[in-house]
Amino acid sequence: MTDFADGEWHRLHRATPLFRGGLAVLIIAGVIIGNFRDRFIDLFFGEPDFGVPSEADFEADALEYLVRENLILVALGGAALVLLLIVGGFWLSWRMHTFRITDEVVEVRSGILFRTNRKGRLDRIQGINISRPFIPRLFGAAKLEVSVAGNDANVQLSYLRSGDADALRREILLLASGARRSAIADEVVPGSEVLDPSGAPVLDATGAPTVAGAAGGVGGLLEDRAREFLAPELDPSLVEPESVVHMHPGRLIGSTVLSEAAVGLVIASIGLAVAIAITGDIFLVFGILPALLGVGWFLITRIVRSLRYSIAATPDGVRVGFGLLSTSNETLPPGRIHSVRVSQPLLWRPFGWWQIAVNRASRSSQQGAAGQQQTTILPVGNLDDVRTVLRLLLPGIATDEAMPLLERGLLSPGGDDGFVNSPRRARGLRWFSQRRNGFALTDAGVLLRTGAIWRALTIVPFPRMQSVSVRQGPVLRPLRLASVHVHTVTGPITARLGAIDREAALGLFTAVASAAIREATTDTTHRWRASAPAGAAPAAAPAPTDPTGAPA
Repeated sequence: MTDFADGEWHRLHRATPLFRGGLAVLIIAGVIIGNFRDRFIDLFFGEPDFGVPSEADFEADALEYLVRENLILVALGGAALVLLLIVGGFWLSWRMHTFRITDEVVEVRSGILFRTNRKGRLDRIQGINISRPFIPRLFGAAKLEVSVAGNDANVQLSYLRSGDADALRREILLLASGARRSAIADEVVPGSEVLDPSGAPVLDATGAPTVAGAAGGVGGLLEDRAREFLAPELDPSLVEPESVVHMHPGRLIGSTVLSEAAVGLVIASIGLAVAIAITGDIFLVFGILPALLGVGWFLITRIVRSLRYSIAATPDGVRVGFGLLSTSNETLPPGRIHSVRVSQPLLWRPFGWWQIAVNRASRSSQQGAAGQQQTTILPVGNLDDVRTVLRLLLPGIATDEAMPLLERGLLSPGGDDGFVNSPRRARGLRWFSQRRNGFALTDAGVLLRTGAIWRALTIVPFPRMQSVSVRQGPVLRPLRLASVHVHTVTGPITARLGAIDREAALGLFTAVASAAIREATTDTTHRWRASAPAGAAPAAAPAPTDPTGAPA
């Protein structure tokens, strides 16, 4: 374990100023030195030979002006002073940037002239993301972002030592889970001191405390860097092998080629070629080429970032990791998924590929593997992958008993398949999807099925619902139809179902409203370790209950 969760104030990685702004200064200094390298060499080691320049040449060349006016030492002194001020500013910014983790909040203080204080409550944590950009990764540093419910409520710790970031995430999740603080001391992770049964640190041959997973000397440092670059984002010791979902490279490339962006790129390229052939104006390329290059680079980046994509269950939530050079992995604690949508674009149907997105009560500043905000949990997968991911995200809904109903929501063309579908009089409003447009209820959530061409299944757990509404406009009223909207947090998913029978909509409203109230009063997934005995794994989901609240 680390000592960061002791409630005291701590500082970030010492190289944080370099990662956050110092690299830009070094790059600018390198460009300046490169441009004036030959002149500096001639000035200090050779005979200055600037010829007989005109007055205009002197005014245009700053270095020659300094030589003519004998201001070289003054300029060097000014540059050194500016450099010292920049370094001093970075150092002071690092000194004033502190954080602490208590039993209730993650708190960060920063700023030199204008101080800011940001707090994130542990009971409102929606996920913890650790990203390792390429340059900080070379130095063994990582960025930790605590996603908290609300707009612009996230708390960032940029940067920490890579091992400390992993250990600190586990400690924060343990505190947020309702576990006793003593449980944190029992966790041994790489980068922490190894303790003997009495609680005393184990000493090595030199008398220093033994550190888990550490190796000494320069060789040990290089070995740690190599291990970090080659190690998977999901620690095999923390996950169950059968719960791990990897993205097949061929499926990843195929889904990217058949994506809307790729199809648009091909159509635009064909249109450009036709326009050049008709007009004979080759300069049309320069008008659309930047956009084509931008889309092409986005598609290539999507493939590269997703090459090591993986999803798995850990003791404290679902871990999603991806990245090749710059890596990112996020842990979603239990009870933080407000709705799930499984969708299938038309071009993916012959291959049986699906995509899974979620609604969460927060927004991560990091982009996902496919370039979206991190709401797409499974960019592309087959039906087996969908089953596994649904069991990870919604263990109370995706049970063995309910899985056949979920699969019919994905694959069935409609009819008598366990869903209450739109009546035939709704065909004028749902030309193709009238047979599939419907809903179903399970013990723990509501399923909304839409689309016959672009299929989609939306799943909303009862405890995460905020409200439900039934509407009937002037078009639906004569047809005795209505629409239902199950309200959750704002996100890419809108849990709305239109053109269903009015009486069925009212029955759904009553059943969903009562079930949501019942489940919300008994839900304990947000404190998944609070009632678990020491050393026991957290329960996957609360036991089903009947309408009276008694165990089923």
